[in-house]
Amino acid sequence: MAVLVPIDDPADGRVADFVGLNDPDLRRLREQSGGAEGGFFIAEGDLVIRQLLRSTYRLRSLLLTPLRLTALEAELEGVDAPVYVAAPAVVNAISGFHLHRGALASADRRPLPPLGDAVAAADLVVVTEAVNDHENLGSIFRNAAAFGAGAVVLDPTSSDPLYRRSIRVSMGHVLGLPYTVAQPWPAVIAELQALGFEVLALTPAPDADDLRAVAPRPRQALLVGAEGPGLSTAARSAADRRVRIAMAPGVDSLNVAAATAVALHHLARPVRGV
Repeated sequence: MAVLVPIDDPADGRVADFVGLNDPDLRRLREQSGGAEGGFFIAEGDLVIRQLLRSTYRLRSLLLTPLRLTALEAELEGVDAPVYVAAPAVVNAISGFHLHRGALASADRRPLPPLGDAVAAADLVVVTEAVNDHENLGSIFRNAAAFGAGAVVLDPTSSDPLYRRSIRVSMGHVLGLPYTVAQPWPAVIAELQALGFEVLALTPAPDADDLRAVAPRPRQALLVGAEGPGLSTAARSAADRRVRIAMAPGVDSLNVAAATAVALHHLARPVRGV
């Protein structure tokens, strides 16, 4: 069993990783102090923490209410990081908001792999351009995991997938799915093509090919853009093919995460045992 450390004072320096979780600017400054190659991140909730404990990320510490400690006790066997235990009011004061899940963990970031390494084992890849909403990005990772995508490639303007909300919305799948941030953009698209990927730019443009006419095959990359503006002209032009999801008259587009799910469901190879 891990060593339990009671915390009574919200100002205790040992729980500094968890201070001010409701301040996005502070979190970016503190968590990414080492840039993409360093720093740490926060995971929230029992389910996500269980995913973290099964992942290859190095755990720094846990902050739990007594109730959450009981719920996670079986998973804490062999954990060598400190487990801080505090009353709900103390946890709320540390985090800066009412944390009804009562469970937080911090873990070290790690260097991002080169593009070729990130996609080496993948037949289906999701590529994002300027997806700067944390919840949309988390949903995209969850969809990618659900439909068998082997990796996610982000452009430099997409959100941080290890931001707490992204991890939570992904149901922890961010922690197990290979990903990288690739640049320069959009030259990365040509690199994927050189690696054998057919790059499909998802767009609501009426002159794009109907997605249903696209035959799923090994080594395909689904390129998706931000809410509102969608993909840039340069990204669309660099893709092998522009594809659209057919919709009822009067509806011009879907939320990017929903559109990604529809497209991945079509492109996904059969999952064994299903």
